[in-house]
Amino acid sequence: MNNVFDQYEVWFVTGAQLLYGGDAVIAVDAHSNEMVNGLNESGKLPVKVVYKGTANSSKEVEAVFKAANNDEKCIGVITWMHTFSPAKMWIHGLQQLKKPLLHLHTQFNKEIPWDTMDMDFMNLNQSAHGDREFGHICTRMRIRRKVVVGYWKEEDTLHKIAVWMRVCAGWADSQDMLIIRFGDQMNNVAVTDGDKVEAEQRMGYHVDYCPVSELMEYHKDIKNADVDALVATYFKEYDHDASLEDKSTEAYQKVWNAAKAELAMRAILKAKGAKGFTTNFDDLGDIEYNGFDQIPGLASQRLMAEGYGFGAEGDWKSAALYRTVWVMNQGLPKGCSFLEDYTLNFDGARSSILQSHMLEICPLIAANKPRLEVHFLGIGIRKSQTAR
Repeated sequence: MNNVFDQYEVWFVTGAQLLYGGDAVIAVDAHSNEMVNGLNESGKLPVKVVYKGTANSSKEVEAVFKAANNDEKCIGVITWMHTFSPAKMWIHGLQQLKKPLLHLHTQFNKEIPWDTMDMDFMNLNQSAHGDREFGHICTRMRIRRKVVVGYWKEEDTLHKIAVWMRVCAGWADSQDMLIIRFGDQMNNVAVTDGDKVEAEQRMGYHVDYCPVSELMEYHKDIKNADVDALVATYFKEYDHDASLEDKSTEAYQKVWNAAKAELAMRAILKAKGAKGFTTNFDDLGDIEYNGFDQIPGLASQRLMAEGYGFGAEGDWKSAALYRTVWVMNQGLPKGCSFLEDYTLNFDGARSSILQSHMLEICPLIAANKPRLEVHFLGIGIRKSQTAR
């Protein structure tokens, strides 16, 4: 799997002004380049930082922020005030900026050079002054942003920048997120419903209904040889009883059916360019005409592991949020999964909730190698054996 962060970059814009002369601007630019190179070489940041120069006037600020808005690779902007940068010159640019903003309150030098500092040094190194001025105007304008305070080489500072970058990647990925609802939602369920128009306005989610009959057109075109190959993959990747490989048994047929369902769902998701999907028990297609014999739980597990968002009973909001969490989680040691509140355990201060779901738990959170079994699932319109 390709690193999802490779397609993105974060822009770094330094604030200064021409009051201190051209030599000062050259020094600011040199310091900024060194800092950006250091950030990228730290190995702590998931997204590449690209230096976009020093902004010395209102027009320069506005120009770079407009460019950030129109650059598809740019998922956020880091601003740093190297010296005193009058905040009024940032107003028009901040009014234009549509990408996430991080205000990095740092400075080039870690410590004050007491023995050598002079007026030239003081004029050039005014991050404490410039960043306070910038923070004031952002607050006055009610600009939503992340503020990180600390020396730019320190572990804690880098960690905070990295977390913000992951959030930016999740935000960027959601801006063109298509969620497919196979068969809409389970009847009479309230929490899975929602305002799709408002979600697209505010979050970027586009949610489409897809009739299961359309999915079945892909299902019937799946070749048996491809299903056989995927079943063989299952037996390699999952612990299982040897008897499950006996092709004469009902259990093997259920595994085979699950593999065909996975191939069909992956095919239609790729064809539509969707990033997530939902299923529900009320519509699995007509079983007499090539419909699913059971809810496609194993397929949902495996598609989640690939990064497709998933929500049960038509819950498109959970599908979108899973996809975003998956994007933000790339490269971290622990995985993520769709889960539901199931059962409470009342035990005073140690009270807890069992998070689970019947079939659709992503293998990324498994503590050990997942195990493939076939059990009876007594819920929904098809009460039968199913692979999980």
